Amino acid sequence: MIQFYAPQILETGILPEADSAHCCRVLRMKERDEVFVTDGKGSRFRCAIVDAHPKHTALEIISEEKIPTHWGVKITLAVAPTKSSDRMEWMLEKAVEIGVDRVVLLKCRRSERKVMKLDRLEKVMISAMKQSLKGVLPELTEVSSLENFVGSIGDDCQKFMGYCSSEYSRKEFVKECTGGKDVVIMIGPEGDFTPEEVEVAVSKGFVPVTFGESRLRTETAALYGVAAVHILNQISRD
Repeated sequence: MIQFYAPQILETGILPEADSAHCCRVLRMKERDEVFVTDGKGSRFRCAIVDAHPKHTALEIISEEKIPTHWGVKITLAVAPTKSSDRMEWMLEKAVEIGVDRVVLLKCRRSERKVMKLDRLEKVMISAMKQSLKGVLPELTEVSSLENFVGSIGDDCQKFMGYCSSEYSRKEFVKECTGGKDVVIMIGPEGDFTPEEVEVAVSKGFVPVTFGESRLRTETAALYGVAAVHILNQISRD
């Protein structure tokens, strides 16, 4: 199955230009061919092409299928952007493929990159959503200070922060995280969180954790955390 993305499919019945070009020029699809389209809000539509235009392909909706997230809890990943934008894009692609609900870009005191092109990151996330046949596009939140972020998170979820240094008492993530409950995972920059940032986060209920015995890169730690939550949720359901 090839899945297209049209957030306004119900209102317009039109594929956006990039998806129209892929549909008509790359895949050479024509009138009366059937395609699958998601609106990124939890629905997938089976459609028939009525006008195979490379810039605005028109569709007729045949049926609609609800495809909510399959992991059953809300997963929020807050991560300080890496110095390499390529590594950040790779991390976002894989996190969306695995399954995440919200991604927050963190500005920390040791951050080497404080500005990211959100439109580029969103394109990466859309592509990953389509490729992995998901129907919900994760929320992407622009760069926020650590202090503002931790202050915005309530006490109705599990809250963890990956921390490398032994200056602060840490616990093992996979032993502390409980399947079946919403979770927030916070990952710092290459230089790690400062002790002062850890204190601020802990005061808001965040638990400093490790992700195994190895020291991981920022993007690796982020994916470890997201994948572990999925495994723990699966175990809790079985």
